[in-house]
Amino acid sequence: MEHNFKVNLPLAILITLIAVIYQRSTGPTYPKKFNLNGNKIKLLRSHGGTTDAPIELPKITSDSSAKLIYKRFPTNDEWTTIEFKDHGSFLTAHLPNQPPAGKIQYYIELLSNQNLESLGSKDSPIIIRFKGHVPSLILAPHIFFMFFSMLLAILAALEAFNKKDSFYSLTKATCFCLITGGMILGPLVQKYAFGVYWAGFPFDWDLTDNKLLIAVIAWTIALILNLKKRNRFVTIIAAIVLIGVYSIPHSMQGSQYNYDEGKVETDLD
Repeated sequence: MEHNFKVNLPLAILITLIAVIYQRSTGPTYPKKFNLNGNKIKLLRSHGGTTDAPIELPKITSDSSAKLIYKRFPTNDEWTTIEFKDHGSFLTAHLPNQPPAGKIQYYIELLSNQNLESLGSKDSPIIIRFKGHVPSLILAPHIFFMFFSMLLAILAALEAFNKKDSFYSLTKATCFCLITGGMILGPLVQKYAFGVYWAGFPFDWDLTDNKLLIAVIAWTIALILNLKKRNRFVTIIAAIVLIGVYSIPHSMQGSQYNYDEGKVETDLD
């Protein structure tokens, strides 16, 4: 048993790290990356708090200048254009703060050595979503429990596959972490960020909330079916469900502020 656990734990950690990296690099709220003449540029697609969103560009040449063109999304507003300000080695501009879940679409025109480059365009703009400030004392444990539940789930599945009794204790631990991180701390994060505790079924169709609900149901069933008689296969199936949940980019089909109605809805596009 000890040998298998020593083999399974590093493998579970590796799979979890892959999931973390994948989640950190995908989805509609992570920075949009550009490579401009060898310069790597990251443009914001999410901003929290009550401040305007800073947009920063490296100053490629001494005569570099740039324009920030933006409007609220989705609206029929006219495009607004502002000039970037020169701050030494950087050019900076700010997008006006929006209500929680409010979005702005924007693109940038950069002039350097008489060459005009575009980062995004009217037809393919960058979309940034605003949110309220989430206290670190809530956000940090939420993130920890969510990814720790992933580690425990994979380890439980590996132990179950190798017919080790420890899979049951790991199943219980996974349920505890998933419910604590997702169903207790998750709604608090959602409330601070977007003003509602729950935007999934049956109230709305937020994909992040709904995929969490599916994962919690799968692991609750796995735990119940293991109470009287050990059932390795339901734990393995629950782990597969959780891996599937984590394979969906974070914040897809998420909360969006309806400027016409003045309320937060789910983006179904």
